[in-house]
Amino acid sequence: MAGRCRRNGCWSSSEFAWRSDVIPRSLTVLPKATDMDRIQRLLTLMDALRRHRRPVTAATLAEELSVSVRTIYRDIQALIGFGAPIDGEAGLGYLLRGGFFLPPLMFDETEVEALVLGARWVEQQKDPALAKAAQNALAKIAAAAPQDLRDAMANVGLFAPPDWLRSERKVDLTTIREAIRREQTLGIAYVDVAGKASERTIWPIALAFYEGRETIAAWCELREAFRHFRTDRIERLSPTGERYPQRRTALVKAWRDAMEIPERE
Repeated sequence: MAGRCRRNGCWSSSEFAWRSDVIPRSLTVLPKATDMDRIQRLLTLMDALRRHRRPVTAATLAEELSVSVRTIYRDIQALIGFGAPIDGEAGLGYLLRGGFFLPPLMFDETEVEALVLGARWVEQQKDPALAKAAQNALAKIAAAAPQDLRDAMANVGLFAPPDWLRSERKVDLTTIREAIRREQTLGIAYVDVAGKASERTIWPIALAFYEGRETIAAWCELREAFRHFRTDRIERLSPTGERYPQRRTALVKAWRDAMEIPERE
């Protein structure tokens, strides 16, 4: 299997360090060749369930995996038997809750390129903490990978050059990201496009990275509405340590509705 994968430009997860504490024992034992297709299908089904944030029907999963609906029903029951926290039932849809880990069966060449390019792009965003995290993530993957995968990662020919047009900012993105993660308000001194300065308290819900700048999506207490704040126009920023009164998930939904942004599937 590993040899066939190498010829096709992918790497078998049997060459990774299996963790018996998080993977069912039935999957840690080297399977027979006749079982490999089913194991790969189960792992692919897990990946498909992870992609969907809402309940997804067996018919939709069957179409994505190019198998029958009956096969999906059988594989769902198999995953539940392994301990996967899957909610739902036939005819209504299935939803995978968090907290269950199965490693992907393989990385193909395109997936390796996506991982490396994404990490290289993050490194160019002038957020030292995120840049270090991207480097660490790739290092962890490489440490557990076979030599041919490490070689492929080192030789990816896709790059994210420095953004020479990036506007200078006076605030630390780490503070903003922590406020979003902890659902806490921020006090900011902001200068708008017309040059008017104001003091505001905002409820940050998202941080978007555009070419040359970053923008915070937040509820503004001053305007009593959702607003977008460019980080290069923030003169001063201070965490309040106070949680905003609504959950971030509800605020994100309200923001999407207000901005007419479709939800991700």
